[in-house]
Amino acid sequence: MHAPLAPTRRLPIASDVDLARVRHQVRQAAADLGFGLVQQTKLITAASELARNTLVHGGGGHVEMTLLEQGHARGLRLSFVDTGPGIRDIELAMTDGYTTGGGLGLGLSGARRLVQELVIDSRPGRGTTVTITDWLAGLPAPRPGAP
Repeated sequence: MHAPLAPTRRLPIASDVDLARVRHQVRQAAADLGFGLVQQTKLITAASELARNTLVHGGGGHVEMTLLEQGHARGLRLSFVDTGPGIRDIELAMTDGYTTGGGLGLGLSGARRLVQELVIDSRPGRGTTVTITDWLAGLPAPRPGAP
């Protein structure tokens, strides 16, 4: 049994070793929250892609993992932060097939499809923060009139 996820945890992204550590920590946090295997896999895939973008395009940075609780709902928010060159055209960067690094161009748009929420805050010359949020699926709806 692993220790429960602290409300917010910060992990560095400065090397390929860090990418593996981020994947492992996201997997563990999602499992601890009770995410099913398919939802875990989608979240880990999105996190892996965004962590790699942080390293390759942003020159490194960190991820902030935040445990979310809203009433009976539980979730995980991951904010990937770098101080790199930023994204000049976010709309273009979110287009399938767009790439600046010779890849398939499915990083940001693919991550968006794998999680429930994705928000990008980027300014040229000031870096980028990409935040994804996923909520535990399959929770029963609260009964009417229940506190």
